[in-house]
Amino acid sequence: RAGAMERWTGRVALVTGASVGIGAAVARALVQHGMKVVGCARSVDKIEVPAVPAGRGPPLPSRGRSRPGRALTALGGCPAPAAPGRRAPGAGGRCPSEERGLLAFISSSFLPPQVNVMAVSICTREAYQSMKERNIDDGHIININSMNGHSVVPQSVVHFYSATKYAVTALTEGLRQELREARTHIRATCISPGLVETGFAFKLHDNDPERAAATYESIRCLKAEDMANAVIYVLSAPPHVQVG
Repeated sequence: RAGAMERWTGRVALVTGASVGIGAAVARALVQHGMKVVGCARSVDKIEVPAVPAGRGPPLPSRGRSRPGRALTALGGCPAPAAPGRRAPGAGGRCPSEERGLLAFISSSFLPPQVNVMAVSICTREAYQSMKERNIDDGHIININSMNGHSVVPQSVVHFYSATKYAVTALTEGLRQELREARTHIRATCISPGLVETGFAFKLHDNDPERAAATYESIRCLKAEDMANAVIYVLSAPPHVQVG
């Protein structure tokens, strides 16, 4: 898909959750395809600087937080693209730990709706405003969702997480419809993987690392690189093709 990605060469991509897992893999892939990547993460010091071909710069780190004001500050630090174009693959979701159901709702799980819903909404709004200000009409907003955003699995530890991912499904479809009503050629896509082998299970089962490891051993999991390839596939689609 190298040829199909040529139109993105030199253009700016904002990648959230770029320090680990899917976000890091997406950032690396976009850099390798010649894009200028702004990597946003809560742990900006963990953002890798990969080896890149001559003439292509490494990701530019930007600190992101779950609070709206800090997210806006991070987005405001994005450079203007050398050639018009900005898209925002969104990764880096959050899930409550071992606390269950409604108990989690009133305690540790306050962060998931901030990151999985509010941050997605804020980043989407600011990315779209940035495109409008620069007269960009062919950008692409990509949200990394989950199969949990389409089906609630019978595990109480993830049901509230599923609720936030259902919100991502609705937000992305609503955005797609709004973009169509605005008669813009900016596209919105939601990618919903099943189990991806990242550090997510170890955060979910932080008190039981053996259970976390068993999660990844139970089936053949997707890799973060598979998700990066999915993002490249979406970006490589012709302008008249809507994926997802």
